[in-house]
Amino acid sequence: MLHGNMGPSVADGSDCKASLDRYARLAQGAFAANTVRALESDSRLFAVFCVRHGLDPLPAAPSTVVLWLEASARAGHTVATVRRRLSSLAHLHRAAGVADPTRDQAVRLALRRYVRTRGGRPRQAAPLNQAAVAAILATTRGAALRDLRDLALPLVLRDLLGRRGEACALDVADITPEPDGSATVLIRRSKTDQAGSGTVVWLSPQAHAALRNFWSTAGITTGPALRALRKGGRLGGRLQEGDVARRLKAMAARAGIDATNVSGHSCRIGMAQDLTASAFGLPEIMQAGRWRSPAMVARYTERLTAARGAVARFQKRTGGTDPAYGESQ
Repeated sequence: MLHGNMGPSVADGSDCKASLDRYARLAQGAFAANTVRALESDSRLFAVFCVRHGLDPLPAAPSTVVLWLEASARAGHTVATVRRRLSSLAHLHRAAGVADPTRDQAVRLALRRYVRTRGGRPRQAAPLNQAAVAAILATTRGAALRDLRDLALPLVLRDLLGRRGEACALDVADITPEPDGSATVLIRRSKTDQAGSGTVVWLSPQAHAALRNFWSTAGITTGPALRALRKGGRLGGRLQEGDVARRLKAMAARAGIDATNVSGHSCRIGMAQDLTASAFGLPEIMQAGRWRSPAMVARYTERLTAARGAVARFQKRTGGTDPAYGESQ
């Protein structure tokens, strides 16, 4: 699963290679596709770095990992990216049955230096809230298949508070119409439901109608609910996760919205903010978005929460004339 992409220089010893081969067989199907892609990509990048500098990538010495961290600092990688790559490196060494260099004190201290140097707030995707999506829909009014699919995409993502992978994985059979024009949607698997227990969520009549319009025009009755489109507007296979961000960026730019930080999570963030602005509580929002921890919801909605916090309410209640500061200017 992993070593095949890292080149012949990775496993010098037959025992190490045998361990990786065995792990690859045992781990088949045990991880989400995104996890596998990250492990393989991170492992390959580390191997390339080691080969370029004449170092052994597996097993890697702690000094090698420190050098790699220093190179990452010069390249300007984010702390989140470096932490993920270290996690992948640790995973690879455990799979090979060799000592994990990321646990060495020298590596831990190098990471602490990295965090202090590169620390700061992680960049957040720009929200596509109700007003932004209304602007997008107003400028996406064609009758071509691409326009019909693009009309459905942000509506579905917002109603589901959907991660891009969840939306791409939807099949027509997962969507059950209701008498009022709405629908219930079975999300079979998600980031927080790797076992595939499934979650049923709600789809508005507007989003459901947009989906059905796309299906009817495209002749879709089974299979993936959201499809890729080839040149000439011909229907393709399942919409891929990378396509979601590209389409949202294109639609946002066409609507006059700064698309620099628009991503596949923008509709999810925008809906979380809209729910917060409408006074829905944290537990309700967490349930709707399938979050296990309140940390990300708090990050997404922190500005709205601050504007409704104790100081904001106090100042509004007193008319902004706190005696401690005098009349407001």
